[in-house]
Amino acid sequence: MKTLMIQGTTSDAGKSTLVAALCRVFANQGIKVAPFKPQNMALNSAVTNDGGEIGRAQALQAIAARVEPETDFNPILLKPNSDTGAQVIIHGKAISNMEAGKYHDYKKVAMDAVITSHERLAKRFELLLVEGAGSPAEINLRENDIANMGYAEKVDCPVIIIADIDKGGVFAHLVGTLALLSESEQARVKGFVINRFRGDISLLQGGLDWLENYTNKPVLGVLPYLHDLTLDAEDAVAIGNNVTHATINIAILLVPHISNHTDFDALRLHPNINVNYVRHTQVIPDVDLIILPGSKNVLGDLTFLINEGWDRQIKRHLRYGGKVLGICGGMQMLGNIIHDPEGVESSLKRVNGLALCDFETTLSAQKVLSKLSATMQLNDLQTPCSGYEIHAGISKGAALNKPFLTFNEHPNGFKTDGFISDDNAIAGTYLHGLFDEPNATMEILKWVKPTLQLDPISIDTHREQQLARLATMCETHLDIAQIISIYKGHNND
Repeated sequence: MKTLMIQGTTSDAGKSTLVAALCRVFANQGIKVAPFKPQNMALNSAVTNDGGEIGRAQALQAIAARVEPETDFNPILLKPNSDTGAQVIIHGKAISNMEAGKYHDYKKVAMDAVITSHERLAKRFELLLVEGAGSPAEINLRENDIANMGYAEKVDCPVIIIADIDKGGVFAHLVGTLALLSESEQARVKGFVINRFRGDISLLQGGLDWLENYTNKPVLGVLPYLHDLTLDAEDAVAIGNNVTHATINIAILLVPHISNHTDFDALRLHPNINVNYVRHTQVIPDVDLIILPGSKNVLGDLTFLINEGWDRQIKRHLRYGGKVLGICGGMQMLGNIIHDPEGVESSLKRVNGLALCDFETTLSAQKVLSKLSATMQLNDLQTPCSGYEIHAGISKGAALNKPFLTFNEHPNGFKTDGFISDDNAIAGTYLHGLFDEPNATMEILKWVKPTLQLDPISIDTHREQQLARLATMCETHLDIAQIISIYKGHNND
């Protein structure tokens, strides 16, 4: 197996997108390619068929490579649950919560897990396209590094560095990053990619020539700024779409530790649906539906929600005939109490919920991780749907006697999930990904607004269109032949 690593001068330089694009380019050429990210820190994750959890970006890259997502594609996943701590997930399974200092010392153990995954993938794939994390020039993080050059040195792979020209200072970013690397690390950098360029490329040529002469390394391409490029976000929450004449208006509460907000991409991309992410200090606007999203720190985010006064605004919304939907952690907030006796997500042991529905939730260290098919029970209909569960809580109470959906089959033996309130105004579910399916989306929106008529977006179709667009861009603006020469010519067998 050959290995090629994409590192960036900063976070959000375009590493995830470039790896996804190259996965599709090489898959189109018939190469058996897989994505890999040794260590990822993100609250957007995906459930794999082998019952684990990986970063959302690696799941997207797997789709681009036309392979099924698996835990070896992202052996170490960190899910922040505070400003200084995170849940550590190794090979798809949560092992513990750690503060940053403790994890720094744990990196030697984590590297073993990274290499184990690398070696397993080497037996099955021709090419591994690896995404770095942040920047390789973070001086304070270089000791025992497993995310960037530490990994590249360990497996002896070539590196391409990408930088975002749209933010400015692109030449300083590239030259400065290179200067802060060791001599051996500098040697394995085989070229640069400049991302998000707008304007006349001829005006940039003088800078490109200078960069190549100064560093003695080639610029492998300049990628144009792609307007309206929308792919599954690894971390950053997309802004609302601000549709002026919307058919339906939705507010999503942006709590500090929101997770899996890709749930709402199909809504946000629709030209007739107005999605408003309600942020700190903002008032919930007059809408048809309020959504309480998933959370990596449900007790802390519930406390935040109440401090914002959103609890009172939700109750007012219900009094005026609006609907409320809670997903995963958002569903848990709708009940009477959330218990966290083992400190799974925070130091808080118990927080009173919004008490809008009669049930309680207890968090435990054992996560429920599964991809599922089910039947939704809204609107007195039985609508097939599918999605995934990824939660550390079990909910019990009278409200759940009227379930939101029934499972076709569940690995834990659960028969039903969630609830629909007796007055039909509130619903909750643990199932993520509901809006990815057009029929399920339509029934949820009709539950909110029975007279609604619109054609929902297929997020799968949209994703494929975007990946094809990315691949074409790379084939047009990158020297693919030289990139192939780089990974084939380097001694990384």
